[in-house]
Amino acid sequence: MKRLILFAALALSIASCKKDDAPDNGQETTIDYHQTATTQFVTSGDTKYAYRVLGDKQGIPLVMLSPLGGAMDDWDPAITNGLAQKYKVIIFDNAGVGSSTGTTPATIADMAKGAVTFIKALGYEKVNIMGFSMGGFVTQQIALTEPALLNKIVLTGTGPKGSEGLSNLPNIVAATANLSPLDAFLYFGFTASAESRAAGKLSFERRLKRTVNRDSVLSAASNAAQFTAVLAWAQPYPNALKELEAITQPVLHIQGQKDLPVPAVNAVNMSQHIPNDRLVLYPDAGHAAFFQYPEQFVQEVSEFLGE
Repeated sequence: MKRLILFAALALSIASCKKDDAPDNGQETTIDYHQTATTQFVTSGDTKYAYRVLGDKQGIPLVMLSPLGGAMDDWDPAITNGLAQKYKVIIFDNAGVGSSTGTTPATIADMAKGAVTFIKALGYEKVNIMGFSMGGFVTQQIALTEPALLNKIVLTGTGPKGSEGLSNLPNIVAATANLSPLDAFLYFGFTASAESRAAGKLSFERRLKRTVNRDSVLSAASNAAQFTAVLAWAQPYPNALKELEAITQPVLHIQGQKDLPVPAVNAVNMSQHIPNDRLVLYPDAGHAAFFQYPEQFVQEVSEFLGE
């Protein structure tokens, strides 16, 4: 099981690399916030949360919630930089993750409490929030327990409690056991098509581009706790979709049509129960669909937040 958990972290995220290992694909953005943002810390209770602020825009910030195994440097800079051109973007490590102190919770509910604690520690009373995969599970929980805190919601690669196919995660992860980090990333997040794999390779390279002051990798204990939380979320929960009807915020929901760990049917089901859910399915795309279509994703999210 310990080996399986480590494979899960590998498949869902990319560990921080040494400077000599980082390739450069030559792609630049207008302002490279992802490269230059400093790591800051805010303390609440016994936890010191690590975070970075990308961009200097005013207004309601966009807080991004990471997937299983993900820390701040596992976001694709094409996404973070793109969004930070128009909005203040905040990425962070929840309790026990990456450079944050504390203990990683083994439940989605407690992860949501940690995220809320972090947001309030920064002094915000209202934020936009984006959750990817496990981060989307946490986002749903926050929307149900702290609705006044959220303005607009972006979900991607995620599903409701008891998501169809999610309980097969251990088998999916086990299939990556003998793959290289790149091939595991492609297998888990993209499709088998040449176009999808090519886009995945570019994303892989972009995520390794920051070579100075990279975030700490997750510990084995943190990976284990997250994996436990995700498998618990995968357990059957008949009232899940009914509960989502209480979410009143506008929701932009983007999913790959061929998402492997969280099949697209889950996004379709959610969109039929969340009153203001706008669903977009990306063709020939897997779990990391927004990494495959970064320009389209940034445009759609920017327009959604600006409405």
